[in-house]
Parts: sequence; structure tokens; C-alpha cells
Amino acid sequence: MDSSGLKALIRSIPDFPIPGILFRDVTPLLKDKEGFRSAIDLMAANYANKQIDYVVAIEARGYIFGAPIAYKLGAGFIPVRKPGKLPYEKINVDYELEYGTNTLEMHADALANGERVLVVDDLLATGGTAAATAQLLKKFGAHVVGFAFLVELTALGGRAKLPGVDVRSFIEY
Repeated sequence: MDSSGLKALIRSIPDFPIPGILFRDVTPLLKDKEGFRSAIDLMAANYANKQIDYVVAIEARGYIFGAPIAYKLGAGFIPVRKPGKLPYEKINVDYELEYGTNTLEMHADALANGERVLVVDDLLATGGTAAATAQLLKKFGAHVVGFAFLVELTALGGRAKLPGVDVRSFIEY
């Protein structure tokens, strides 16, 4: 299934989570056996020969795509979490949201300097969480090979917050 077939499996929900937002719901794609498999294959194919050591996925929907991509690439899987979820020593980064701040964390022993990582999430919107993840990975000295998003909301300009790194999306709105 190509990206246009995958796009047809994504549901648009107006006024969620707040009025004026058009939410792109990937759960129908996840439910579709062929669609889910095709999405994972499509996202992983771009990195098959890039010697990825780890797939770093952003909580929570990034995990749905990141874990099977790590499996396909023969890479380890590392979760990026919100505060209070990881039991071991952590490294964190604070970042700005539209109305406040948030924090992302990884275990302090998750990565070593120079390890090659692919960052995966379901959707790129404003780019704030992805940029914070890039900052977090910089603290480890990781080499970010790229960012892979199933969906990109191009009008929100999130790609601009990830300069100097390969950013790929497979469905655009």
C-alpha cells in the first residue's frame, strides 16, 4: 500500500481536543492489518542501510511505530518519556508549549556518545516535542541520523525546528 492508500485510512476529527483543531486520528490505520504493516515498512525502508543503533521514540504514539521499526532495522528501542515514568537515573530537557512548559526524560544510561539514532513519532505538527527530543539526544552526544514521522501537518512548520537533520514524513496535510 502506498502513502495515498495509507492517508485514506487516517480519520479527521474536527474540534478535538479543543475547538478549531482538526485532529488526524491514526487508529483506523493501526487497525488495518495491511495499512499498519505498510506504514512500518515504508518508514523503515528509508533507514535500512543507515546502520541505526537505536530507534528513539516519543511518548506515546511514537512507541507504536518506533518499536516495530527498531525490530525491522535490527536496532535497540529507547523510549522518550514524560516526567515521573522512568524508574532509573534520568537525563531531561524542559521545553516550551503554547501555554506552559513540559519535560522529556530518558534513562541516563540509554545512549553513549556517537551512537546512531533514528527518532520516530506518529506526527510532526509544531515541532516542539521533536526539537526537545533533539536537545535531549545532544546531551548524550548521539548522532541523529534522522527523524521519521508518519504524518506531517506542513502548515504548522514543525520541520523548521529541526534544522540540519534529515526529516522524513510519508503523509502530508
